[in-house]
Order: sequence, then C-alpha cells, then structure tokens
Amino acid sequence: MNIKPLADRVVIKPLEEEEVVVGGIVLPDTAKEKPQTGEIVAIGKGRTTEDGKVLPLEVKVGDKVLYAKYAGTEFKQDNVEYLVLKESDILAIIE
Repeated sequence: MNIKPLADRVVIKPLEEEEVVVGGIVLPDTAKEKPQTGEIVAIGKGRTTEDGKVLPLEVKVGDKVLYAKYAGTEFKQDNVEYLVLKESDILAIIE
C-alpha cells in the first residue's frame, strides 16, 4: 500500500468478526455491526506541539487495536477496505 498518514493519524485494516449463527439464522451484511478491531498498516510521524516538538505515536505497524465505533474515514484501495483515524480514536492495543 502506498499511503502515508499525516501527523497523528493511522491507517487500519478492519478485522472481520467471525459470525456465529445460532439456530440457523443468517444475518444479512446490512444488519451486521461494523467491526471495532483492526490491524495498523501505516502510521504518521506523530503530533507536533506548539513549540515544534514531535510526539511519537504509542502504536506501531502490525498492532491489533480496538477503536471507537464511528471513528475515522473509510476508503478502498485495491478492493480492500481501510480506515484512517487519529491515534486518540484508538481505545486499546489488543495483545
């Protein structure tokens, strides 16, 4: 992928949750909730303070993270969906 996020933004590839069907009921894609976990595929250099100092990000490429449900901007590249969001929208690193 040729995308470099700016400042404190990260690019995440959402991870699809495994669907468990109880009683043979299949939910259509429109009824499924958006995933809230993903893998970081690119990061920016960090947030710049007013005095010009760059604060590095706490996350790194390859981290699996939990992010806010309606955060970020979705885009598609090479038929793969990605999400660009600020580091502050990341709630936790999943270990």
